Amino acid sequence: MAKAITDQNEMRPLPAAGRTFQLTMRPLLGDCAPSGRIRLDALARWFQDVAFADVEEAGVADVAVWVLRRTRIQVSRFPRFGEHCDIVTFCSGLGRMWAERRTSVVPAGGGEPLVEGVALWVHLDPATRRPSHVTDRELAIYAEAIDGHRVNARLRHPGPEGLRLEQERGWTFPAVDCDLAAHVNNTAYWKPLEEELLAAELAAPDIAAAAGTNGGTELKAIDAEVEFRSGAQPGEFRFLASGPYRWLTGADDGEIYGSTLLMNAETTSGSN
Repeated sequence: MAKAITDQNEMRPLPAAGRTFQLTMRPLLGDCAPSGRIRLDALARWFQDVAFADVEEAGVADVAVWVLRRTRIQVSRFPRFGEHCDIVTFCSGLGRMWAERRTSVVPAGGGEPLVEGVALWVHLDPATRRPSHVTDRELAIYAEAIDGHRVNARLRHPGPEGLRLEQERGWTFPAVDCDLAAHVNNTAYWKPLEEELLAAELAAPDIAAAAGTNGGTELKAIDAEVEFRSGAQPGEFRFLASGPYRWLTGADDGEIYGSTLLMNAETTSGSN
């Protein structure tokens, strides 16, 4: 089995000084699983949206196009349907042509974080769409919160070569998963894992029938990470699994488009 490798210290705390940004959101009908918890792809969309809102308010949305390299989502409790949450984000690290962003989801009005996230973004020139250096304008805005923390953009998930596969099946990205960049949006890469988890939840008849009323099995907490390698186009793919890792590869050529590391998943009974 492949050894799970990640940085256990990357959930950096809110900075004592420097720029932070906050939005208030809540999971609605299109965001939630039948049990009432928010889905992982919806959480990833929250992280994506608050990141853009931050650079837009800071006045640097025109300076670069940011492309995700990796996202980690660590849930201690899932936000539930209609629950108001404050999403707080800040730039937590910097490299030559990439940056790290931390995001926390807390109950509106305060309390312990429900969800912690950390993402690595690559800085692209808006004209050439090639990696480019972080600009002085951006440094002036985010340097204080970064506090000298340096990050790199190396991939840290292995490929499936030489590993014993425990699962292999087809996966389809429909055209509706594409975004403004004309490739499958990063949030859609969470859907294969989410479908796997939903299948376990829906196996409990009272969850399936009562959509989250008392009883049944529900995902309680999770720690998972997705790495993005190649921009995928809509079409057919292969979903592979070995130990804690999952991969999305080309149906014919085996090219890896994304990988998932599932570090922890906890379930509970009688969720409501």
